[in-house]
Amino acid sequence: MKIASAPQDRSAGRILAIASGKGGVGKTMLSIGMARAFSQMGERCLLMDGDLGMANIDVQLGLQPNSDISSVINGRIAIADATCPAMGGATQKGGFDVISGRSGSGALANLSGPGLTKLATGVAALSLSYDRAILDLAAGADRATIRLALTADDVVIVLNDEPTSLTDAYAFVKTLRLHDDGASPLVVINNAPDMNAANEAFGAFRKTCEAFLSFTPTLAGIIRRDPTVPAAIRAQTAVSLRAPQCEAAKDIQSLAGSLARGKQAA
Repeated sequence: MKIASAPQDRSAGRILAIASGKGGVGKTMLSIGMARAFSQMGERCLLMDGDLGMANIDVQLGLQPNSDISSVINGRIAIADATCPAMGGATQKGGFDVISGRSGSGALANLSGPGLTKLATGVAALSLSYDRAILDLAAGADRATIRLALTADDVVIVLNDEPTSLTDAYAFVKTLRLHDDGASPLVVINNAPDMNAANEAFGAFRKTCEAFLSFTPTLAGIIRRDPTVPAAIRAQTAVSLRAPQCEAAKDIQSLAGSLARGKQAA
């Protein structure tokens, strides 16, 4: 799926984009959790806030970065100089580097085609300095979100059992496949009240994709509903750092392990 014009080295720089059709499904929480989980497995990770209009990774992690992606886009600094460490940084097990966004910047959300291409190319190039880069994309399927998704090797679409989540996730997949008919985003059901509800939600989503897109999505994982998650968000930390043995933390670790091995849920 990766189309940015950067040198390719399959031993490094794998890019994972995490998307959602609508806001409020826990995409950023999952992105943070995945960055920490991959790091705990020994990978050097970069987490980039790809929401160019309503960025919030720095808020959810309690960071006060000296620079953000807007400085890169405006040409004031190189993208490598926009990183800041989280939980010890990428050289520490459990830590990772972060590139923050700029919340509320309409200018970034409306970035032009050449500007988007330059940003995507920079992300692809910087990812080669890491084992894995994770892009926390904006909710929805606007031009910037789809362009960054096309930069990734793997795309995960996060949804829950709400009807609007399913329909908006379908719209994202439809738009992505209009730009790349070979795109095969994986599905994660988040905040699942139980396994039956999660499997029913995925079944409905799969049937819609099969009926209208001739595409059968793959279920990558299920993250169970867990009261530790909102507590971790309020504490501005990763759920696995606040409660490493909670159900959500275990589910995120399992998902990261499956993706690292190139496998998905049955």
